[in-house]
Amino acid sequence: MLLNCMASFPNKYSDNVTGKFYVDDQCIDCDLCRETAPDNFTRNEDGGYSFVFKQPVAPEEQTKCKEAMEGCPVEAIGNDGDAQ
Repeated sequence: MLLNCMASFPNKYSDNVTGKFYVDDQCIDCDLCRETAPDNFTRNEDGGYSFVFKQPVAPEEQTKCKEAMEGCPVEAIGNDGDAQ
């Protein structure tokens, strides 16, 4: 069985704010993104997953979000450029 190894924009959580970074339904709630980019990712306590509550604005935030995306063990973080 092949696993989807890439974040999917159609499967993103509705909690994500509009913008290029998002978390989809593959999230396993490992906390890596929240530790890496705490100014941008938070946890849905009821659902047990992370989502983007603030899109990065500053270059440092962009770097941290990209680092979180690259480090995500299940590739649940996506970056669709200017996708809404």
